[in-house]
Amino acid sequence: MTTSFIPVLILLAAAIGLGAVFLGLNWIIGRHQRTPGKLAPYESGVPLLDTNRKRVNVRFYQIAMLFILFDIEAAFLYPWAITFRGFAGQRFFVLAEMAVFLGILVAGFLYLWWRGALEWE
Repeated sequence: MTTSFIPVLILLAAAIGLGAVFLGLNWIIGRHQRTPGKLAPYESGVPLLDTNRKRVNVRFYQIAMLFILFDIEAAFLYPWAITFRGFAGQRFFVLAEMAVFLGILVAGFLYLWWRGALEWE
């Protein structure tokens, strides 16, 4: 049973090893100086007004993670809706499962709303 995992572990070790080698070589060989090209405006064309090492409010990350969570949960609805037609004899059971899933999702959303996690101040 464990012999089937040996190629996966070898591939994982090779990926981690190559990643470490590339990062190490970049750190050793690469230049660590600020050039005018690095300090120039990037995509938006807006010049830098502040350093890039400033503190960001934790609420930003919290709302971003909640958005990703609810976005992924909504993405689960599309394959379910497509395959729902294929469940001829079990439609009520599959519909009840999705109702429970959506109920838990709505309960979590209401809990976050009640706790004020979605308010940006």
